[in-house]
Amino acid sequence: MEPSKVALSFGAHPDDAEFFCAGTLALLHQKGWQIHIATMTPGDCGTIEYTRDEISNIRRAEATKAAAILDGQYHCLECGDIFIMYDRPTLLKAIELLRKLKPTIVFALSPEDYMVDHTTAGKLAMTACFAGGVRNVETEGVESFEPVPYLYYMDPAEGKDIFGNDVRPQMVVDISSAFETKEKMLCCHESQRNWLRAHHNMDEYVASMKRWTSSRASLIGVPYAEGFRQHLGHAYPRDNILKAELGELVHLV
Repeated sequence: MEPSKVALSFGAHPDDAEFFCAGTLALLHQKGWQIHIATMTPGDCGTIEYTRDEISNIRRAEATKAAAILDGQYHCLECGDIFIMYDRPTLLKAIELLRKLKPTIVFALSPEDYMVDHTTAGKLAMTACFAGGVRNVETEGVESFEPVPYLYYMDPAEGKDIFGNDVRPQMVVDISSAFETKEKMLCCHESQRNWLRAHHNMDEYVASMKRWTSSRASLIGVPYAEGFRQHLGHAYPRDNILKAELGELVHLV
């Protein structure tokens, strides 16, 4: 049976996908893939000016608008910023989402990253992919599914672990032809410019994404690129479906 052409970006916060994998999602969309973008939280602490409820509503709307650019859907698992837990209730939320969507490809946050929300969300995605087919893990109203999805980890922020060491990708996707779409999606997240400037001392929200995407592209000599590593552990698929789908745009490095 042919695998379903469903791709899911499973992040921690709204705008994670736009920073790290939206170009690749856009390329898959051009190939006829159905796109879903999910986050563990609505980004309820990413603000210096709104209440938790206000910023959550704003950011859900921004994420929905960004996903719609790829004719995609946005999903929020409604955890709280800083309090994404690797526990039974949260895992069941993640497993239920995967069983509803039945993705063939899942993009997850890096196992090494600058903050615990990202690393915990990556672990939740990894386990949800594996547990999607475990029948005795029950999710009410949603049945288990096989096979285990292809799992790719996005780059960590700035391509570094918590010690400042470089985290090198296994593959780099040339997203130059889809960069305008990636930029348009990121620009949907208007609420984050003031927050990042105040808390991270980071201005030029889109410019910082351009610099990073250009940096990854320098590995393969193109204008813009995104880096990934594939989860190749036992029971996970080991052939490279991204390479099969996107061909010469995927460079092994």
